[in-house]
Amino acid sequence: MMIKSEVSKNSFLLFFSIIVCNCVFAQAKPNIVFIFSDDHAYQSISAYNSRLAKLAPTPNIDRIAKDGMLFQKCYVTNSLCTPSRATLLTGTHSHINGVRNLSDRLSPQITFPAILHDLGYQTALVGKWHLKSDPVGFDYWDILINQGQYYNPDFVSAGGTSRVTGYATDLITDKALSWLGERKKDKPFLMMIHHKAPHRPWEKGPAHLSLYEDVTFPEPETLFDDYSGRGTPAKKQEMSIDKNMTLRSDLKIHTNPEDDKLYARLNAEQLAAVKKVYDPITAQFQSLNLSGEALVKWKYQRYMRDYLAVVRSVDDNVGRVLDYLDKNGLSKNTLVIYCSDQGFYLGEHGWFDKRFMYEESFRTPLLMKWPGVIKKGSVNNDLVSNLDFAQTFIEMAGGKAPERMQGLSLLPVMKGHTPSSWRKSLYYHYYDHPAEHNVPKHEGVATKEYKLISFYELGEWELYDLRKDPHEMHNEYANPAYLSVVKNMKLELDKLKRQYKAEHSTD
Repeated sequence: MMIKSEVSKNSFLLFFSIIVCNCVFAQAKPNIVFIFSDDHAYQSISAYNSRLAKLAPTPNIDRIAKDGMLFQKCYVTNSLCTPSRATLLTGTHSHINGVRNLSDRLSPQITFPAILHDLGYQTALVGKWHLKSDPVGFDYWDILINQGQYYNPDFVSAGGTSRVTGYATDLITDKALSWLGERKKDKPFLMMIHHKAPHRPWEKGPAHLSLYEDVTFPEPETLFDDYSGRGTPAKKQEMSIDKNMTLRSDLKIHTNPEDDKLYARLNAEQLAAVKKVYDPITAQFQSLNLSGEALVKWKYQRYMRDYLAVVRSVDDNVGRVLDYLDKNGLSKNTLVIYCSDQGFYLGEHGWFDKRFMYEESFRTPLLMKWPGVIKKGSVNNDLVSNLDFAQTFIEMAGGKAPERMQGLSLLPVMKGHTPSSWRKSLYYHYYDHPAEHNVPKHEGVATKEYKLISFYELGEWELYDLRKDPHEMHNEYANPAYLSVVKNMKLELDKLKRQYKAEHSTD
């Protein structure tokens, strides 16, 4: 009996040790928290040290850079909300995943959340989806309908649709933290927190309605750009603060009782708080009787006050997530990423919105922290892309990315060991025309030194020397001094198109 009992005891201990080891092994896979915002300009994140940094700091997003890595040259393949999200999920360019425009639907195809799920991850998504199909590969999802609303938004999940009282940025974070608290503790997780903010029309949250109302923000050098150094597209766009930013729906100047219909979703308490701030602004505006450059300057200040206050709500909620991870012992083995679906114009060239391959919309913020892997306070200047995220996450999870995916794993870059073979150029293609803002279809190639853009339906080319002309004010395509640069950049563009199986010809 003693021998049998001892064998039983040893068998139990062996079985128990296997279970414990398996749990430890499973937990050794890093967790991933991917915080994704909409239209968040890198210029409005103080870690990037732009003209707005001191007046509108983002201390919580900056914490990610302080504890990890700030990427200076992260770009998108197509600067538009829906296509960017499809690229994030599939690791492919728009012409491969089929999502070129805002109206396109993401069809069933391979995505990194589904692969991570198969690799043993718990997967969750809350917030903006905007892909006209139900999320696939997630244990839990609770998403805004289409673009969503800032106040009292409707959410849809596998269980149906519900309207939730509150401010979208806060509510999305509430849902994310709730799921983190209820998840299975013995499995790694992917938590995707997708904010609507700071997308147009930049409706400030209840905690920040008066924020920045006494601040005058510096203007960009190119606020009054006359586009004399460029061709047709810059001259004919419809995204200017002067001509296309509306007083009524964008800047909340409500001079008619009918305008209150814009606030139809707000309850009485919310409406009273909003009107307390904006009614005096409307009255002041009416008394000023502005026009010309004075009106543009005034509109720019209103735009910045609203946009940056919306960003502050995002930053506060990033802080809530970081604090939760710290307090629950999750920070050590969790990769935290902050990124946006593309960049945005904050008055540069006199514009708002995105779409163009010019720097402010082509470039997106990217900050990561992963204790013990990413060096604190590091800065990366490699050319990286939203095309790279899917493969990075799959490699982190111990999987192998399918050949269909077109990006590069960022893992060596994150560890400070950029391969010598790392990309030297990026391919871009924007398709959504005719459409709002009147930005023509175009494709292009960018290196750290130059950018070549083909507005192929117009038969127009643009070349920018990014070292001499970082604001992209002077098209050098027809300049004889750049003849060899044009030739080499066209060769590079053709090479990338063959590499990525892009269908349009620039011949």
